[in-house]
Amino acid sequence: MSKKKTLGQFIKHLKKNERHIDSAITDGLKGNRRQALATMGAIGATGLGMMLPGAANAITVGPLSPAARRDQALWIRTEEALRNAQETSLQIQPTNGDEEQYANRIGNYTKGLAHNVADGAVSNPADYTTLVRGLARASQSDLDLVPLAGSRKLVSPLGGWAFEIEGGDGPTFAVPTPPKFNSREQAAEIAENYWMALLRDVNFDQYRNSALAQQAADDLNQFGTDFKGPKNGQGLVTPRLLFRGTLPGDKTGPWLSQFWFHPVPFGANPIDVRIRTPQAGIDFGTNWNDYIQIQNGNIPTPAPAFETEQLYLRNGRGMSEWVHVDVLYQAYLMAMLSLEAMGAPVDAGNPYNSSATQEGFSTFGIGHIATLVAEVTTRALHAAWFQKWFAHRRLRPEAQAGAIHANLNRGANFDIHPEILNSINSASRLGGALPGGNALLPLAFEEGSPMHPAYTAGHATVAGACVTILKAWYDESYVIPNPLRASNNGKKVVPWNGSAQLTVGGELNKIASNVSNSRNIAGVHWRTDSVASLNLGEAVAIQLLREHRATFAEDFNGFNLTKFDGTTVTV
Repeated sequence: MSKKKTLGQFIKHLKKNERHIDSAITDGLKGNRRQALATMGAIGATGLGMMLPGAANAITVGPLSPAARRDQALWIRTEEALRNAQETSLQIQPTNGDEEQYANRIGNYTKGLAHNVADGAVSNPADYTTLVRGLARASQSDLDLVPLAGSRKLVSPLGGWAFEIEGGDGPTFAVPTPPKFNSREQAAEIAENYWMALLRDVNFDQYRNSALAQQAADDLNQFGTDFKGPKNGQGLVTPRLLFRGTLPGDKTGPWLSQFWFHPVPFGANPIDVRIRTPQAGIDFGTNWNDYIQIQNGNIPTPAPAFETEQLYLRNGRGMSEWVHVDVLYQAYLMAMLSLEAMGAPVDAGNPYNSSATQEGFSTFGIGHIATLVAEVTTRALHAAWFQKWFAHRRLRPEAQAGAIHANLNRGANFDIHPEILNSINSASRLGGALPGGNALLPLAFEEGSPMHPAYTAGHATVAGACVTILKAWYDESYVIPNPLRASNNGKKVVPWNGSAQLTVGGELNKIASNVSNSRNIAGVHWRTDSVASLNLGEAVAIQLLREHRATFAEDFNGFNLTKFDGTTVTV
């Protein structure tokens, strides 16, 4: 029998039994899995299994015949797909309205198109319309018509339109609406980006003793509740809290997670966690001609010079380089390897904890978790890329700073919130730290931001997804032994002698914040990119875990984890 005829008969059989399949799905969604499987088994017994190749003359292996196994696999996939569809919200993702408000496109991502030398706005707004039209049609050929002004290409504009075959479909995950171009919150965020750039060469551990860090905290406090970064019990930003995340554990102990310093044995090849570190004081895009070239999609200056020896992470300069060239799930694979090396216990729900004769590997063991942190990465990227290209098309911080600079120095009249202009014009605020009234954002990367919009952030979405997987896997309450930090010169690690206990859950949250906020420190993302994307990644991972749960043969009651909002769930 031909494959085409076999598949045709298979589909005909499904249609004939549609009422029974619907009944089985209803039973399954109500929790009556036994009845649902019995119904599906009866459907298979009427000929479903025999219609598929390989059923004839097959022997029975395990508790199911090959045909019954095939039927149950179909049922599990169908059940999870239907559950996903029933739980999916079909709301339209709201945007901040900048695209409709500004005909000159100053509030949205236009990098790669031609920009005016006079004020930095996109030269031909119709070029942006061509981009949007190609996205609306999800057409690669239409997107090839977008006129680019430089050598760099748009990065995966159709990546967010890929359909998922497991986990939640990318466009079904919602995120908050980002701040508007002219809002006080966005003014506060670009102020933080400026201070992050100005403090790149100050060690995180030295912020509390830095006059510049105190100046940064004082300036950010002027934005009041519109600045959403972490604050102390009096509602104030302090030097110790600068540029930290807002997740449980982020405020505890050193700025940098323990997973940057503990041994990482990658099989028989130990990973050297020291990195190639750029020399201090080298920033990019700080003159107008270079800025315009970067916005046009060119790289006008050579790569930075590097220190002569590799160093441990200790400041924003090093972290910017780490997130510049990393493989997106790299930090979390390293954290997993480190946890294994220190003997961290797995979650109490792991079904092999109580087994007298068995241990996990391909399920609930090292082979399983090592692949999960990579597997969830693709799901997270699809979800993030949908928000980037199809929903928000948010501009990068470098472009917001360029518009501010054009207002202050080139006679432009863009719709900038006055609070950030006040800060740059004040000697006691940003104006006292930015060189000579130059309001361009000093960039850590010679090319500036990537060639895709800011919101949501790929690094942060992957961070949220991967640490959620790890928190489901390991005992989050386990206290990490022998806490470490980098020496002031970065040449060695030394003990961290603080009194706080650093737990697996807190330090996993912290490494997620370290990675996502370091993209902000590099000048390519916003705080709201980081916060919304971490939560997006968490949602992606939880949905993936929920679907995987249905596939295991072990006696398993679910994955336990603490979400970023502090609540605990069993998935």
